[in-house]
Amino acid sequence: MARAEPSRPGAWDFSSETTLVRLLAANARAFPERVAMREKDRGIWQQTRWSALLESTLACAAGLEALGFVRGEALMVVGDNRPHLYTGMLAAGALAGHAMPVYPDAAPDEVGHAIQASQVRYVLAEDQEQVDKILELREQCRSIEHVIYDDPRGMAGYADRGLVSWQALLGRGAERLQREPALREALLQRALPDDPAVFIHSSGTTGRPKGVVLSHRNVLAGVANAHRAHAFDFFEEVLAYLPMAWVGDFAMTVGAGIALAFTINIPERPETVMHDLREIAPTFYLAAPRSWDNMLTIVQVRMEDSTRLKKAVYDFFMNVALGSERAKLEGRTPTRWQRLLRPLGELLVCGPIKDQLGLTRLRYAFTGGEAIGEDTFVFYRALGVGLRQLYGQTESSAFNAMHEEGEVRLHTVGRPLPGVEVRIGESGEIQIRSGSVFAGYWRNDEATRTALEDGWLHTGDAGYVEPDGHLVVLGRLSEVVHTAGGERYIPNYIENRLKFSPWIKDVAVLGSGRETLAAIVCVDKEPVGHWAEQRGISYMSYADLSQRPEVIELVAQAVVRVNATLPEPLKLRHFVSLHKEFDPDDGEITRTRKLRRNVVEERYAPIIEAIYAGQRSVAMKAQIVYETGEVGVTERVLSVREV
Repeated sequence: MARAEPSRPGAWDFSSETTLVRLLAANARAFPERVAMREKDRGIWQQTRWSALLESTLACAAGLEALGFVRGEALMVVGDNRPHLYTGMLAAGALAGHAMPVYPDAAPDEVGHAIQASQVRYVLAEDQEQVDKILELREQCRSIEHVIYDDPRGMAGYADRGLVSWQALLGRGAERLQREPALREALLQRALPDDPAVFIHSSGTTGRPKGVVLSHRNVLAGVANAHRAHAFDFFEEVLAYLPMAWVGDFAMTVGAGIALAFTINIPERPETVMHDLREIAPTFYLAAPRSWDNMLTIVQVRMEDSTRLKKAVYDFFMNVALGSERAKLEGRTPTRWQRLLRPLGELLVCGPIKDQLGLTRLRYAFTGGEAIGEDTFVFYRALGVGLRQLYGQTESSAFNAMHEEGEVRLHTVGRPLPGVEVRIGESGEIQIRSGSVFAGYWRNDEATRTALEDGWLHTGDAGYVEPDGHLVVLGRLSEVVHTAGGERYIPNYIENRLKFSPWIKDVAVLGSGRETLAAIVCVDKEPVGHWAEQRGISYMSYADLSQRPEVIELVAQAVVRVNATLPEPLKLRHFVSLHKEFDPDDGEITRTRKLRRNVVEERYAPIIEAIYAGQRSVAMKAQIVYETGEVGVTERVLSVREV
């Protein structure tokens, strides 16, 4: 696809002395007919141009202001990725307010906590399901005054006070813009660079999530740093599928999307992402390791089901490509044989696979959020996808460091971005300073004092900088613990390496203050289930599958492989394959799938006691809630496997 250069009068000059809504207006002036957003609705892609996006944003801002929205207010946004929800977030930022996205599957108490902490008066909800959730919270969250809904289906019979349809809000705003000629320019100039662009909640692995307010300056400084490091360019095609409540979505979809005039493609539903990805074939794609693993699993499952000839061709050419890529990563030159076979492998194997996955046009591919498995990482690079590691966090607008294309290493996250300073504290903590770093936690002075010191952000991550400037991240500093023998280790570091296995979805490593290390493992039902079916191993449920001797042996092999990389005192000696997955609704992991260690250790204390008591099995009771609302108790005997 030919890539036109941006029209300079409207293009961003990479100064952070501006706001997102002003950049949106610049895009509308420079290329009004260029597509800004596409949304797949009932199987058809609907397009919104930059000029129309600006008009909707200003009308929404004028409508919100007519409802009483003022500077410093919070607009809670709840739902899956939708163009009107993004427009509402931009409008709130234009009014110098807080756009506060929350996870669509967040439990009512999580949403209620966010509402009460900020005294939210305005909520923008995707559909009837989300409206119902908010209306139920009104009794305990009396601050809610207005609920704006996007999708009108099912809403005809609602007569609750403060309910406003998206179309009615825009109509009211458009009428104001027509009646008040000076309002348009006033809305464009209302917000200042240091005013809030978005209000994101931290993951909350050790307690209640903290509020992180990122200014327009923060977000745009992060985008500028990433662009200078060649993370993306103008006019990228992106798929907006990441949760809107995750900082990565706002930074990429809204921040970079508006600053660099991306075409933002929004899938029909979360369940159709893979199908929509293939139709769009984006030029930029960021995904967590789990997503990359899932795509690899799809490839492996399909190859298992293919003919012998196809499988033989796949195995041959992929082994050649993998060997070539491993040589490059180790600093060696691929053999002449590998170089000669590469074009044929691209034609017969790699090209078709990329086409099936929607990766044919991909120029910038990143993984972030946690460590990615070596086999997965090498697979995509062998496939011809230039996958790179990105390191960032909410407090720094998502961008800290990344691999440069010519300097990809398996154990590092690359060099700090231009505009980002990094130092290592006395405790081994990674600390950064940049214009992308936030000003402090929302109404939490104590946490702010802990996180910020003389402009340096204490990331909470342990790591070190190699002599040539590459940054190595070891894990959370707060998770550094010791065995009874005094051996220092970070559980998350070992957990991530166990999750490199395609059979393991989640894991909790145990051993603080103990003589040996052990683990509670949650297998990944889809690949493990397919593996079992291929071998004629029957099972009735996840709980049944997890306790099959063959599956436990499969997990044991993964543990043995990780043990081979660990020093003797830190090798895992026992594990239990759990009868259920860790679930964010149960509080065991966050919405971004980070482990809440204190919850897991408390809930599964009988398993931990059985492991360290030398038992061969443990009976685990669990409370279950049926669809009827009735509560029952299930009991299952879990095997304690010695490694």
